[in-house]
Amino acid sequence: MAKNYKIAVLPGDGTGPEVVAEGLKVLDAVAAKFGFTTQRETFDWGGERYLATGNVLPDDAVETLQKFNAVFLGAIGHPKVKPGILEKGILLKLRFALDQYINLRPVKLYPGVETPLANKKPEDIDYVVVRENTGGIYTGIGGNSQPGTKDEVAVQSMVYSYMQVERCIRFAFEEARKRHSNGNVWRGLTPEEVAAGKIGQVTLCGKTNVLTYVFGLWERVFHEVANDYPDIKTAYCHVDATCMWMVKNPEWFDVIVTCNIFGDIITDLGAMTQGGMGIAAGGNINPQGVSMFEPIGGSAPKYTGLGVINPLAAIMAVAMMLDFLGENAAAKAIEKSVEYLTGNKMKSQAAGKMGYSTSEIGDLVVANL
Repeated sequence: MAKNYKIAVLPGDGTGPEVVAEGLKVLDAVAAKFGFTTQRETFDWGGERYLATGNVLPDDAVETLQKFNAVFLGAIGHPKVKPGILEKGILLKLRFALDQYINLRPVKLYPGVETPLANKKPEDIDYVVVRENTGGIYTGIGGNSQPGTKDEVAVQSMVYSYMQVERCIRFAFEEARKRHSNGNVWRGLTPEEVAAGKIGQVTLCGKTNVLTYVFGLWERVFHEVANDYPDIKTAYCHVDATCMWMVKNPEWFDVIVTCNIFGDIITDLGAMTQGGMGIAAGGNINPQGVSMFEPIGGSAPKYTGLGVINPLAAIMAVAMMLDFLGENAAAKAIEKSVEYLTGNKMKSQAAGKMGYSTSEIGDLVVANL
């Protein structure tokens, strides 16, 4: 009997509905090809709903989403809504309420995609960032004293528990194993390391020399968890050094694990090295619950309705969603089709310069599955 997956669809704002349409087009095609079905429900949560009703989310939003296998999100951000209202009220609220404690961001350069890094090729930029997604400074612990005066003091604290750190780091080691489960080993290993049974590497990105309390905890837990993964090499980089090596030697990385705010910063840097936001996808993961997958590029309101926005990030978000649901062959088929397009068909990843319309890109992905 064919598997059926319940998918909640949040097209969102701006060009979100356009790229979501192409993602769903590919999802339907790959479902037919690989013998599973989807049952989908669309929700209008976004800027237009907020402007019309004054409410960001319905009261039962979290309860509603818990009935689905996964969430496919287009984009959040409306030019008529003050920044922060939708982002905090939808994205952060859902991440926290659904305990999507991992933000998973592949950084991969596809064939034919231009990178600003000189002389770097697809084999040089292929790693994953595992970002802790529900803790740290984003939890909003802190406040303001005497706001609006010249004596105002603002405090916002980075707070982590052992549990939050341990489960994030363990996910990163499991991700490293998963990346190399097909028998391939990470190309950055030495022959001696391969002979010793190593298959991949997890790098902790932190700031142990200054943020000694928080990253003292991260570092201790990192080495503790590493004992359970003798096949995975470990490394450490301060966050500033991580940024430098992501530009100079991205091939040094396999899996990077880091805190919420550092992950937020370095993943945008990673997206630019892989060719820009138009190709970058991400997942907000609860390994035991409902996860949410999205393109990273935002709502891009100036391109709304023009049919010129690049849908590949949304299509790759569908691939990530299917991989998470266990439809690994279908996910790989989407990725291979995208690689064919970037390497052989598309002129550029930039909006309006692809050589095709938004819907034509979706058609080409389907045609080359």
